[in-house]
Amino acid sequence: MQYRALGRTGVQVSSLALGAMNFGRIGRTTQEEATAIVDAALEGGVNVIDTADAYSAGESEELVGKAIAGRRDDIVLATKAYLPMGDERNHRGGSRRWLVTALDDSLRRLGVDHVDLYQVHRWDPATSDEETLSALTDLQRAGKIRYFGSSTFPAYRVVQAQWAAREHHLGRYVTEQPAYSILQRGIETHVLPVTEEYGLGVLAWSPLASGWLSGAIREGREVTTNRSAFMPQRFDTAVPSNRAKLDAVERLARVADEAGLTLIQLALGFVTAHPAVTSALIGPRTLDHLRSQLTAADTVLPADVLDAIDTIVPPGTDLAPDEKNDTPPSLLDPALRRR
Repeated sequence: MQYRALGRTGVQVSSLALGAMNFGRIGRTTQEEATAIVDAALEGGVNVIDTADAYSAGESEELVGKAIAGRRDDIVLATKAYLPMGDERNHRGGSRRWLVTALDDSLRRLGVDHVDLYQVHRWDPATSDEETLSALTDLQRAGKIRYFGSSTFPAYRVVQAQWAAREHHLGRYVTEQPAYSILQRGIETHVLPVTEEYGLGVLAWSPLASGWLSGAIREGREVTTNRSAFMPQRFDTAVPSNRAKLDAVERLARVADEAGLTLIQLALGFVTAHPAVTSALIGPRTLDHLRSQLTAADTVLPADVLDAIDTIVPPGTDLAPDEKNDTPPSLLDPALRRR
């Protein structure tokens, strides 16, 4: 396992981090299975566990909390808030009112008195940066969080938040957590240059592109992954963007074979090769998934392999731009771009 500084914090984190989104009902993962995954990840050198309150409506945090009991100090523990937690209109977002409540709820579910990294799961257009950063700064000063970061922010919002922190003399985001994979490289155009400029640590999620780069999705095979069961539209190969992904996967599989690598090693090695990326977040649903992903812990892709990847999916290209989670609201709602 490789270890890297988390931005400018001085905290050393593993180049592969354990994402716990599949813990609980989303991945149908039991406590016993979640604990076994955490045990194996830690044994393999992983020292970061990332979860969120919205993952299985808090169940993921509960499973993580029980799995790390007795060894919390050896783990860089991260969670998030912003996504809806129920139908109440104020149980979501980036307001001070909600973040203070959401953090207390997360600490209770995790069974800890603080988290190392607290992340705003999405940019909240209804709340000012000053309000969100002020709340996070106070929570940090209270000792409930060590650092705070953003997740899936557009580049211009990353810059705006850094400016707001300086302007109002508040703590700043020290990390960004964007989606990044061989098939979705759009953040190379704007987000990663900005994170490098401001010295943010980058925890890249979905490095296997929701399973497209796991080796389980290939030409001529029926798609039967867990993710495809509840997001079928993203795996329907009649959709042009999905067809493009499948064509790329077939070409990438040949590159991996020629390099003596699995497709997983190729995919994770690609993400961790970028100088702006601190860690790739792997989200195994089973112990076998984890083991296959940990084989990439020391994978270093040579220049000719990286060049071959660039010819298949050019730098800065998203093969499925409609699946991006950081699209400005005005591109999604026509009313916001018309007088």
